[in-house]
Amino acid sequence: MQVTSLRIYAVKSMAGVDVETAEIEPWGIAGDKRWGVVDDAGTKITAREMYGLLGMRAEPVGSSGVRILDRAGTATLVDAPHYAAPISVSHSRQGQARPASEETNRWLTQRVGRPVRLVWQGDPTARSIAEQHGGKPGDTLSLADAGPLLLVSEASMAQLNAWIAADANLDDVPDLDRSDISADTLPNLPLSIIRFRPNVVIDGGMAFEEEAWTRIRIGDLEFRKTMICDRCVMTTIDPVTLEGGKEPIRTLARRRRREGKTWFGIRLAPLTTGTIRVGEAVVAS
Repeated sequence: MQVTSLRIYAVKSMAGVDVETAEIEPWGIAGDKRWGVVDDAGTKITAREMYGLLGMRAEPVGSSGVRILDRAGTATLVDAPHYAAPISVSHSRQGQARPASEETNRWLTQRVGRPVRLVWQGDPTARSIAEQHGGKPGDTLSLADAGPLLLVSEASMAQLNAWIAADANLDDVPDLDRSDISADTLPNLPLSIIRFRPNVVIDGGMAFEEEAWTRIRIGDLEFRKTMICDRCVMTTIDPVTLEGGKEPIRTLARRRRREGKTWFGIRLAPLTTGTIRVGEAVVAS
């Protein structure tokens, strides 16, 4: 097995960028999800509620800055607000974050259509991985939902696309959660693996074998699986057109539902730090 792509999402819920190499820090990939979007009260806003965030691309710049591009390609460059007074935010176990400038917030508000603020996680060591998400004492986390990195498998994606095609003429499962789909249409196939917002994509191996792993080596670095990732409505939004639909949740609800949730991909916590690269070998146990 080997790494086929690496991806960084500088702002939580915005589109990411592919990179050839990634620096691994204790809380994840350097520059990944250190920024987030909140409303005026500090309540986090994600693409679960505001699908349009997926249409904006965020690129890490330097050690802590970010460049955000809208659908028209207009960009704004944001420096980390190191000295801004922190505000309260609702990200679990985070408490506070530092807001970007009012100019940046006006720019973003104009594009998403409601008052929002961009915030920066200045200290990633302050946020822990929840115990119920596989966290251990000393584990730290960016503004990611539950784990520092998300790994997905091309073999698992191929199997999922095959299931979607095979099940296309079947009725929806009776208890399909309507809040987990974004429209009543079925998409063109194959679905892109980018819908699952992976940091690391690998090839080789058997479909879904990654769920049985406990340790993973990528190149010279070691990682621990913290949990299998439960999936939500964001995966039903086409990352290019932003059109909604039922898949892949419709098929995952039939084929891969446990404990009332659907599952795809695994979350990883770094055990060592350094650099990983596209093309490096992946060894799991």
